[in-house]
Amino acid sequence: MAAAMASSGCTLGVYTKLVASRTVSRTSFFRCSFGSDPVKHICTSTKPRLSYSLSTMIPKASATAIEDGSYQETDAVPTPKVIIDQDSDPNATVVEVTFGDRLGALLDTMNALKNLGLNVVKANVCLDSSGKHNTFSITKASTGRKVDDPELLEAIRLTIISNLLEYHPESSAQLAMGEAFGVEAPTQKLDVDIATRIHVYDDSPERSLLSVETADRPGLLVDLVKIVTDINVQVESGEFDTEGLLAKAKFHVSYKGKALIKPLQQVVTNSLRYFLRRPTTEESSF
Repeated sequence: MAAAMASSGCTLGVYTKLVASRTVSRTSFFRCSFGSDPVKHICTSTKPRLSYSLSTMIPKASATAIEDGSYQETDAVPTPKVIIDQDSDPNATVVEVTFGDRLGALLDTMNALKNLGLNVVKANVCLDSSGKHNTFSITKASTGRKVDDPELLEAIRLTIISNLLEYHPESSAQLAMGEAFGVEAPTQKLDVDIATRIHVYDDSPERSLLSVETADRPGLLVDLVKIVTDINVQVESGEFDTEGLLAKAKFHVSYKGKALIKPLQQVVTNSLRYFLRRPTTEESSF
């Protein structure tokens, strides 16, 4: 990504908006819950799905901007990875971005995050055999605390991916967002029904670990949290990874301060699988 911007007056930002017939609760991402008794929840609910629309305003880097990453055109394009970690630091949201050894200082990304009302309190770069790992510790500028709003967490994710698509267009074919916002759509298409894997494990007597792997798309993080909290299950913390075309989420969840019992685990699994299934067209729509 660009290591320097020629004009400090440039504005980088991503504006996100949920378009839905019902509004996502503004309560905290952690320990948030609402809804009816989950055991009585109907998993084949016909409530409309949430949709997420993204518009971007990211200026082109000027002619004097310097590209930090160096690579040959013949190099194999690595898989981009964006990790949002809510577990490792109690005081900040930790974000890690990896794209082989092609990323620079990511100053443009840090500026874009600041325009979302965030502070980058710490930034580290680690190099290993898998590439260069750029890590940011992020807090809300208004409170100095870690980010706990699912919509803002999704905005962080989409902001980083938008910058990847802008300054590293070769990543477009490796990202699900590349089909809508990149210069080249992914050649590989994931069947959402085949790619989706959902498991619930016993983590401790007080909570369970919910693992979801599925095809990525805009707004997915918000939708997953919404589906789980709609059946009165609390999402306490977690990690959301974007790895190329795949999204991988791990959430610590509980019900009334306890780990999920087996029937409730099945309710959560069925609800998520129904929501994430391949869209179908009903005959009545013709």
